[in-house]
Amino acid sequence: MKKQSSKMCDHCPGETHYPDHTPTLGRLQKIKGQLNGIEKMIKDRRYCVDILTQFKAVSAALNMIERTIFEKHLRNCVKSAMAFRDSKEIDVKVKELMDLIFKRLQ
Repeated sequence: MKKQSSKMCDHCPGETHYPDHTPTLGRLQKIKGQLNGIEKMIKDRRYCVDILTQFKAVSAALNMIERTIFEKHLRNCVKSAMAFRDSKEIDVKVKELMDLIFKRLQ
């Protein structure tokens, strides 16, 4: 597992740390339940397509959370860096996004 970043978000309005993503926790709990359901389906030797359908649902839910957090990053952290016209911080944000978007899964 990759080491977590310890950076603080200095450009998020009113924030002295990372933006608040707690609203996504309810969705994550639902996904945990779906994963537990998939595990049970596998143990119960359920039909492959039924299991795969549940995997698609989990994947879609994860993508929605990712999109929500990505949008918050753009609307807060990146927007604030641009508003401050801090070219060094803008370069950092652009590099972060480029690395994220074009990162290949290993």
